[in-house]
Amino acid sequence: MPIQLLPEVLINQIAAGEVVERPASVVKELVENALDAGAQRVEIDLEEGGARLIRIRDDGVGMAPAELPLAVSRHATSKIASLDDLEAVATLGFRGEALPSIASVSRFALASRTAVQTHGARMEVDGGRVGEVAPHPHPQGTTVEARDLFFNVPARRKFLKAERTELGHVEDWLRQLALARPHIELKLNHNGRLLRHYRPNGGDAPRRLAEALGPEFHARALGLDHSQAGLRLHGWIGLPTASRASADQQFFYVNGRAVRDRLVAHAVRQAYADVLYHGRHPSFVLFLELDPRRVDVNVHPAKHEVRFRDGRLVHDFIFRTLHEALAGARPAEGASAPTNPLGPTPSAVPGLPPWTGDQSRLGLSVGETVSAYRALYAAPVAAPPSVVRMAAAAPVVLADAGEVPPLGFALAQLHGVYVLAQNAQGLVLVDMHAAHERITYERMKAAFAAADLRAQPLLVPESLAVSEREADLAEQHAPLLASVGLEVRRSGPQSLSLRAVPALLADLDPKPLLLDALAELREHGSTRKVEEAVHALMGGWACRTSVRANRRLSVPEMNALLRDMEATERAAQCNHGRPTYVQLSLAELDRLFLRGR
Repeated sequence: MPIQLLPEVLINQIAAGEVVERPASVVKELVENALDAGAQRVEIDLEEGGARLIRIRDDGVGMAPAELPLAVSRHATSKIASLDDLEAVATLGFRGEALPSIASVSRFALASRTAVQTHGARMEVDGGRVGEVAPHPHPQGTTVEARDLFFNVPARRKFLKAERTELGHVEDWLRQLALARPHIELKLNHNGRLLRHYRPNGGDAPRRLAEALGPEFHARALGLDHSQAGLRLHGWIGLPTASRASADQQFFYVNGRAVRDRLVAHAVRQAYADVLYHGRHPSFVLFLELDPRRVDVNVHPAKHEVRFRDGRLVHDFIFRTLHEALAGARPAEGASAPTNPLGPTPSAVPGLPPWTGDQSRLGLSVGETVSAYRALYAAPVAAPPSVVRMAAAAPVVLADAGEVPPLGFALAQLHGVYVLAQNAQGLVLVDMHAAHERITYERMKAAFAAADLRAQPLLVPESLAVSEREADLAEQHAPLLASVGLEVRRSGPQSLSLRAVPALLADLDPKPLLLDALAELREHGSTRKVEEAVHALMGGWACRTSVRANRRLSVPEMNALLRDMEATERAAQCNHGRPTYVQLSLAELDRLFLRGR
């Protein structure tokens, strides 16, 4: 077959294969156009999950009659005019492919009016064939209709899923948009029935979070807002104790655009590495803002992905911001109170700083916790047959909330496993092994960080056969690898010589560790594999050396444990991601005992 130009309709249908995957793709492109046009209110009408009808109405600036045919022409846009505009694009759409692609695979209609027009105009497109523009009554803004999606491309239409499935994809995308644009009113109707109505929140971010993700998300999340090196990251990250079985509540935005990015996912996963147990996923709603020239949004037809000019800087910024936010989630902070398994979200300690008062009434000052902890390493003593061993001290009478530490004062020990404490809010239950494990682990990490990673030379250097790319990476990043205790030299085009390993990991096989570190360097430009391996080793030590069940604690020992929890990073969960304590408010206790009914 000789080379020939493709017909315009076929060109648009080929483009539609990249832009229009399903009804949700059409809704995304049309609603983003509405937002780029300055809409404050967008209404979406669907029939049969969008396969039968998709109608988008907005109150944006609208289009003049002469612009309607241009709007369905390929690469016609009002959003960019030069390469400089493309490199600094801040709108959601910019390619000018969406409308012609959608119009080529549906029965399409476009109606609009600007503020200066006395009446609107309408134009129809049937399977890519553009009709005439005619006068049409219309308020300011634009209405776009796409009926019978893929009616002329049966091979694509048969891949559409059930009505409920396609509708679910639209609802998921709309939730994602609602989180990014809390000031926009969004309505979704399906088969004539209102399904979703996101009202403009007037600056009340928790309300939009509750509408999109449920009321529990904000109550079990940490807010953050950090800026550095021209980057700003703000939003909410879920507490480790609020982790989920799937990654269904992970939303990340770059300059207001929702994206999926492996670099970001890796940074988040590393930040949660110390506080989540295997198979669990954190929840988050995060917004990254940076100069548009530092990120390329033109790398994916559907604009799902971006490419950062300095990926390593962005990765490290996200990791450190989240890592520090999670480290600061101590019992002293209200947001860090773990979930109460007996009822609704627990009441929180209202933002008290780490408590620094004394415990003179209990016979132990905060500064004497070290001697108290020596007793924790003694051999376990069998628990007495009674269910609760009451504290051998006078009942603690709490003063006003300003004088009470966040975790309160110990009352008793339950089954040799739990510490019961009374604070200003009510009752605190502490898993003493989990709490002591976290305290021990964090102290080991601090000591390790202060001493740095010492390298232990190998008696006989080990040879590793690697790819040429891996050998290049090892040679390029030799100083970085040496800083974490791995001394590596290139011994050939596809071989390495390993001469020293971290002293703490001398008993482990270093080859997989080095290969994992090189893989991470190739993907992200940095590596924490050695540090993670050392931390895993320390986590095991901390678990084995922490106070065990049936170890009877005195009241001063229990209070020493509570005070150290308040001063320890990530103390709300143990090294395996389990909660170390729960808070039961007086109101929750009253409900349990039906008081006031």
